[in-house]
Amino acid sequence: MKIVLIGHGMVGHKFLESLAETGMTGVEVTVLCEEPRPAYDRVHLSAFFSGTSADELSLVEPGFFERTGFTLRLAVRAASVDRRIRTVTTADGEVLTYDKLVLATGSNPFVPQVSGRDRDHCFVYRTIEDLEAMQASGAKSKTGVVVGGGLLGLECAKALRDMGLETHVVEFAPRLMAVQVDEGGGRVLRAKIEELGVQVHTGRNTQEITDGARARHRMVFADGTWLETDMIVFSAGIRPRDELARQSLLAIGPRGGVAIDSACRTSDHDVYAIGECASWNEQTFGLVAPGYDMARVAARHIAGDADAAFVGADMSTKLKLMGVDVASIGDAHGKTSHSRTCQYVDERRQVYKKIVISEDGKQLLGAVLIGDASEYGTLLQMALNGITLPDDPEFLIFPSSDGKAKPGLGVEALPDTAQICSCNNVTKGGICEAVGNGACTIAEMKACTKAGATCGGCVPLVTQVMKAEMARRGMAVNNHICEHFAYSRQEIYHLVRVGQIKSFEDLLAMHGKGLGCDICKPVAASVFASCWNEFVLKKELAGLQDSNDYFLGNIQKDGTYSVVPRMPGGEVTPDGLIAVGQVAKKYGLYTKVTGGARVDMFGARVEQLPLIWEELIAAGFESGHAYGKSLRTVKSCVGSTWCRYGVQDSVGLAVELENRYKGLRAPHKIKFGVSGCTRECAEAQGKDIGVIATEKGWNLYICGNGGMKPRHAELFASDLTKEELVRMIDRVLMFYVRTADRLQRTSTWRENLEGGLDYLKDVLQKDSLGLCAELESQMQNVVNTYQCEWKAAVTDPETRKRFRSFVNSDQADENVLFVEERGQIRPARADERGPASARVIPIRQAA
Repeated sequence: MKIVLIGHGMVGHKFLESLAETGMTGVEVTVLCEEPRPAYDRVHLSAFFSGTSADELSLVEPGFFERTGFTLRLAVRAASVDRRIRTVTTADGEVLTYDKLVLATGSNPFVPQVSGRDRDHCFVYRTIEDLEAMQASGAKSKTGVVVGGGLLGLECAKALRDMGLETHVVEFAPRLMAVQVDEGGGRVLRAKIEELGVQVHTGRNTQEITDGARARHRMVFADGTWLETDMIVFSAGIRPRDELARQSLLAIGPRGGVAIDSACRTSDHDVYAIGECASWNEQTFGLVAPGYDMARVAARHIAGDADAAFVGADMSTKLKLMGVDVASIGDAHGKTSHSRTCQYVDERRQVYKKIVISEDGKQLLGAVLIGDASEYGTLLQMALNGITLPDDPEFLIFPSSDGKAKPGLGVEALPDTAQICSCNNVTKGGICEAVGNGACTIAEMKACTKAGATCGGCVPLVTQVMKAEMARRGMAVNNHICEHFAYSRQEIYHLVRVGQIKSFEDLLAMHGKGLGCDICKPVAASVFASCWNEFVLKKELAGLQDSNDYFLGNIQKDGTYSVVPRMPGGEVTPDGLIAVGQVAKKYGLYTKVTGGARVDMFGARVEQLPLIWEELIAAGFESGHAYGKSLRTVKSCVGSTWCRYGVQDSVGLAVELENRYKGLRAPHKIKFGVSGCTRECAEAQGKDIGVIATEKGWNLYICGNGGMKPRHAELFASDLTKEELVRMIDRVLMFYVRTADRLQRTSTWRENLEGGLDYLKDVLQKDSLGLCAELESQMQNVVNTYQCEWKAAVTDPETRKRFRSFVNSDQADENVLFVEERGQIRPARADERGPASARVIPIRQAA
């Protein structure tokens, strides 16, 4: 069977994965992809502006096409379909035959018929190429406008703000996200978006775009007002791409889109349509989950499963737009006859919640959640499964006296058929079965069921179901760090601090059992360092350290170590650079300027480390802690010192912050960024601690991460003085050190923190727990007791012995030979060493 798939977006690729999973044989699949790259994650497209590459967004597993035998044709557009002879003709004239044709052509952005919409620096927000063009324009712009205040529009506004532009949203409707939220929710949402620095203009009908007086464009509205901007992005909705279906005379839905039946077949039963281009029951779907359902159904039906059927989709959504929780469930507007509503509004915290219930109060029909969507999973399952509401359903959304939401439905009450992950159609029963097969962590659950692996919105509920099933089966459900300590890392921290414990032996004797292991020992070492800030290679502490901390350098793949001197804020003198270069040249080290604005030197042998450190210390450098779970770097732009856009001294502040926090040990590494203006050249909003200058002071962003799972930092406090900023950073970092789990980045800590950002603001800004003075005092103690670990190591004879090649000699091992490669030194391979030496080698020191 020959199958031609037109379109290789998220839904198109899901069809290919589903087809492969059927095990169907004797099939030849050709994929025509109009874009120059394979399928990528459009749900998280805005992450592109935070540094996530196109490759990182890719949905195609390495080797997928080689393994399946499917053929992918990139940058090939299908121009026409001839259903009579079953052929597809490409734009360059090639003709392909098919037995089954699958249309997954997606949609086009809707651009209103506005005069001037085709001007330069006017864009749509759809593909990576669109984003690259926006980036190029944004580099030459000061202001940007998004036309459209829906889901995509607010995502686009976030992208413009990330580029450092003064950002506006223009919406024709009287409120933002008019389809998903009601008037009350729209009012709270607008306030939260405007608080983040985006100006919102609702009820505005753009008539024309002309030349601006102070910017490139002037947008003229129907009421006679106007707005000037340098770039415009249209994100006012989507329209199904059904032109191939229209050309080939397939039936079209009343609102556009290719009409399909429950098997996802069009009016020609050899042609299928899936995703945004399809119209089922006179309805189109703009979310990824229904498209994935259609892809699975089409694949199974083509493979011979006559029972495969698409039965519609729940359009409930939960998103985080510009850091704001927004959720909509079912009949959010209360259109059902005789329905009733319960609302909760907290304008101080900017939280809005509403549930729509049946006339008898027994069934949940819909909900709107703005600012806090923690009840989304519970409410969604109640609505989808028709679970009877409690006698007082309002308490599902009303907070209790301590400010936390009261508990609602337990996962135990959900039927096995309850769909937990809509993106990948994973039920509660599927998760429970996976637990029975040994999946007991979220990573294992994602790998075997794909629950939570797409948009991630269901991960909290997946976790609850998984742990409940583990408990039901009598399996251990705990957060113990290892078999030797029945405590979490947070509990270990408090035991150490309250009990004034300073040795692993005492900790083990008082609160543990056994001898310890490679998990609990480094945890204890990190906690001791955070609490008491003693030299990590002190005799009673050295044996607890991992390999990197033990040698104060990161071990590399060839067994050598890296040496990274600290350059606070990226600032270094010419003499300092010369000294680094001379050291690297003398010891044959590979050098690289890192993304953290400092110089890494690679290839140092253990016995060379003290010698290298001595020379660097003599030149005025300190340890950069590149090996430790501690502050790594504070990246900065040149700020007002040099840049014509800078409004504050970002370099000076970066140097001050790095020197303040350079001795802090934490559950994981920490990175800062300081930008001198909102153009954000230091990429501060992708860092654990991000600081951005304003005309009035400094804005503080927290808990960002540019790693494997990028997370945008959230605005924590605005227009701070330098003294206020330092106090707030002290509190955030020390609270993180106190409460985070083992090896938990600030981003994951924040996502798992009950109460989220509002809770952190209550604790660290309003001092709701009375901790702030103590946190500041603890941080000041860390600052006061700082010592350079390199200097401590080279000046202590006993510590220095750790870096010798041999127990009884300071000489290097002459049997270890090195050769030059690419201008650098590397260990020689066995075939390069020649005859083995016959001399006797002294016994090596055990590491």
